[in-house]
Amino acid sequence: MTRAGLLLMAAAVAGAAPVPASSVPPNPAQTLLPSFVEIGQGPAGGTIWQGVIRNSAYPRSSRLSLVYFPPSFSAQRRYPTLYVLHGFRGSPYSIANGLRFATFADDAIVAGQVRPFLAVMPPAGLTSRFSGEWTGVWERYVVEDVVPWSDRNLPALRLRAARAIAGLSAGGYGAADIGLRHAALFGTIESWSGYFSAPHDGSLRHASAKQRAANDPTMLAKGEAALLRRLRTRFFLSCGFRDPVTLLRSIQFARVLAALGVRHRTFFAPGRHDGRFWESQLPAALHYAFPETRTGGL
Repeated sequence: MTRAGLLLMAAAVAGAAPVPASSVPPNPAQTLLPSFVEIGQGPAGGTIWQGVIRNSAYPRSSRLSLVYFPPSFSAQRRYPTLYVLHGFRGSPYSIANGLRFATFADDAIVAGQVRPFLAVMPPAGLTSRFSGEWTGVWERYVVEDVVPWSDRNLPALRLRAARAIAGLSAGGYGAADIGLRHAALFGTIESWSGYFSAPHDGSLRHASAKQRAANDPTMLAKGEAALLRRLRTRFFLSCGFRDPVTLLRSIQFARVLAALGVRHRTFFAPGRHDGRFWESQLPAALHYAFPETRTGGL
């Protein structure tokens, strides 16, 4: 007897309606991303997948990106997308595993606090030992490779209001810098314990004053204030009280945004410059990026 016949007989003996073996629907995430592998699940069924998003500058790079799919994911539905940048040294796993991203995202979605969303976590650097910045080639990777890849391969809403970019520590600087340099691409910019001046690091290590000014979030915000107000760009800034230098930078940048009339929210609370604080601010950060509304949100 064939395997299918044995399955039908077993179902009949158990008193259940016979179900053909081929009737199990494929995972919609796997169908969309056949080269990706599931590596984790949240408590409500959200999933994390790993795979390569091609880097035009380094086409042979095999560093893995991560993608989060929400509970009850459907390929027939369109979702807002959060791009999350890791700190240095580091990798996307510091977000997915270190911050228990799927757990917090699942809980917020199921509680009706956050709209179901996708998250894409790309890597920067050719290895996890990279300690530069999300500037130069890595900025181009996000803007020219990762976002277009998401629009092509995921059921992502192709609206700036439905795109948010966030990051922790150096990734927070990267999110602010990239978000401001590409204001028409991202509706929400979130910096989790980030900084807001151009560092002498990465592609900016030997940069001219003009190049550094072009990658300075504080100067960019001042120069693009009218555009940011017109586009209704939103900022979320978080930092722990026991991270004094970063806290001062965040407070100063929040004051700049307030003076410019740019929409923003701050989350300053007990904590250090570490994963424990970034976990504590994650529910507020996700809610600010994609708040659930009775009218369906974005």
